[in-house]
Amino acid sequence: MLRRTFIASPSILAAAPAASLDQRIQNTIRGFQGTVSICARNLDSGKNVGLKADAPVRTASTIKLPIMAALFRAVEEGRASWTETLLLRDEDKVSGSGVLHEFSGGVRLPLRDVMHLMIVVSDNTATNLILDRISADAVNAEMDRYGLSRTRSLRKVRGDGNVLKAPSGWSKAGLLEENKRFGLGVSTPREMVELLDRIANGKAVSAAASKEMIEVLKRQQYKDGIGRRLSGVEVASKSGALDALRSDVGIVYGKRGRIAIAITVDDMPKIDYTADNVGNILIAEISRILVEML
Repeated sequence: MLRRTFIASPSILAAAPAASLDQRIQNTIRGFQGTVSICARNLDSGKNVGLKADAPVRTASTIKLPIMAALFRAVEEGRASWTETLLLRDEDKVSGSGVLHEFSGGVRLPLRDVMHLMIVVSDNTATNLILDRISADAVNAEMDRYGLSRTRSLRKVRGDGNVLKAPSGWSKAGLLEENKRFGLGVSTPREMVELLDRIANGKAVSAAASKEMIEVLKRQQYKDGIGRRLSGVEVASKSGALDALRSDVGIVYGKRGRIAIAITVDDMPKIDYTADNVGNILIAEISRILVEML
């Protein structure tokens, strides 16, 4: 049986009975076959809630959020330009999410467009083109600026489970033996919420860069998790998926404030890449409860 602990901040205790929120979360995850890690924060009231919030988790495609932040930093400092073009070669293409693997080799694409593809349709090839341009180490240096030492871009995307390329594009952190089990990237729910907090409040790279990142995240097309059961509210998010994992990080613009959420569900026994994966459903229900109570 999985051991679960739930931690609520003192501000939560003052505003609402912790047992009520605890019980609803526990009832939701009871009997679930997998490991659940959660962090959420009302960015306006400061209320926090967490479940295994500091446990390191596989990021899957949610690492594309830190990659985006690092790319904005490179542009801000003049080391890259949104109007420069990146060459797409046939050997650059990887399988899995996105559309660039359908493009003809030899096409040149503006850097801003490649960034949009990385986030909006979670394009794996676009992600690798950006990592080739700025490096995974630059992503980790950007996270270090914010004190997010557990959030590491480890290597480039290899593709999906059917067609995997040899691992490449390692960062220094990716070469460490203890990080090999995380694959593409590693973070914690709390650090993802910290990054979302910075972006939401104009403190990631610059106020203008943060604002643009939020607008891109709002256009992200995968709403199977956080945004699934939230009607009438805006959601700025980035999701990720592996055979045994579903994760989603994002900001919900709810009636009670802006709620930053990071949820990872891992160790699921059944492989299911439909929108109705049980991990997606669980993330959706937890998100609904968090928005309602935070």
